[in-house]
Amino acid sequence: MPEEIFSSAWLQRIKDNDPEAARELVRELYPLVMRIVYSHLPRRMDAEDLAQIVFVKVFQKIEQYHGDAPFPHWVSRIAVNTCLNEIRSEKARPELRWADLSEDQADALDRVLEQKEEQSVDGQSATRELARKLLETLQPRDRTILTLLDMEGHSVAETAEMTGSGVAVVKIRAFRARKKLRKELEKLEKIR
Repeated sequence: MPEEIFSSAWLQRIKDNDPEAARELVRELYPLVMRIVYSHLPRRMDAEDLAQIVFVKVFQKIEQYHGDAPFPHWVSRIAVNTCLNEIRSEKARPELRWADLSEDQADALDRVLEQKEEQSVDGQSATRELARKLLETLQPRDRTILTLLDMEGHSVAETAEMTGSGVAVVKIRAFRARKKLRKELEKLEKIR
């Protein structure tokens, strides 16, 4: 390379949308970005996809780089923040995918979707585990309400008292949580 990588002239070429300078940036910083991505990889995201998002953000924000820190440190900061944002997003909107299920759980889901009767103890265990995984897709408060109502058999009034909510709130939250669980089941059914 004729000029030193990360020099102000080289960065100006990137800011001026020079494709060769952009390729050099990706080539030079790809190993660094991939190390960060692999160490902070969200569960449901492909490392290459996340690295691509990082580089898009680097190019979008290149005008914000003023040389206060070394350029690789600045890119590292973007990479870490991008990974952490993806992890937060995943936690805020959890979902269950067919690939997340064990073979027994997938069989149990098949039986539920086809409305077959359970017979074996193993099948019942897999169904309970599947129910637990589906419940994990709900917000903690909704999960508690459904567990109290549907799994432990408490009345709406008892559930309201135990959770410190009103009866109407419990009914509405339970209705919405069941609706969300049905949607999760429908998603799983579509991809099986």
